[in-house]
Amino acid sequence: MSLQVITVPPKSGKPPVGAIVSLHGWGANAQDLASVTPLLNLPDYEFLFPNAPFPHPHTSEGKAWYDFQKNSSGLAESRQLLTDWLTSLESRTGIPLDRTILSGFSQGGAMTLDVGLNLPLAGLVCLSGYLHTVSEEATNRSFPPVLIVHGRQDSIVPLNAAMKARDTLSSLGVAVQYQEFDMGHEVTPAVLNVMRSFVLQVMSSASPKVP
Repeated sequence: MSLQVITVPPKSGKPPVGAIVSLHGWGANAQDLASVTPLLNLPDYEFLFPNAPFPHPHTSEGKAWYDFQKNSSGLAESRQLLTDWLTSLESRTGIPLDRTILSGFSQGGAMTLDVGLNLPLAGLVCLSGYLHTVSEEATNRSFPPVLIVHGRQDSIVPLNAAMKARDTLSSLGVAVQYQEFDMGHEVTPAVLNVMRSFVLQVMSSASPKVP
């Protein structure tokens, strides 16, 4: 398997100061998140939107990182595929992992936390997502800072999933920023504003990009 990726170069026309990878949710595809890129107003960044490797069981255009209806079938494969792809990014883009943000929506948010906590990324963004089981080996390690954003009226991934993720990660020593909004299972302009602020904050403290 390999990942199909939509790449959006910096709108500034200059070399990217960092990269933002966004993982779509269950049944969506890379194009869904690529369409909101301009609203983030981060013209100096390169954006990458990978398609999940598995077809969605119910929609012809949709993709899935794994099938949660079948005991998370495909999760191990997607985890390895994403890990390999992310660790190879610098050789292709020239952007190191410590200047790369991994983000995701819903199931993509779960994959962001699953894979991203094990890599030296600049930061992780989980939008309307949830946390898989964290292994005991995860303790006593350094982690990227994490932003969790969730809707109080989310009927797909309930709010308590976000709260559980926040509390579990905080107990491991992860620096977590947590924000709730009066919204459902969606990405609103207010969410993008919070994400933009997080990106600029963590990138300001990341190591400078070597030209």
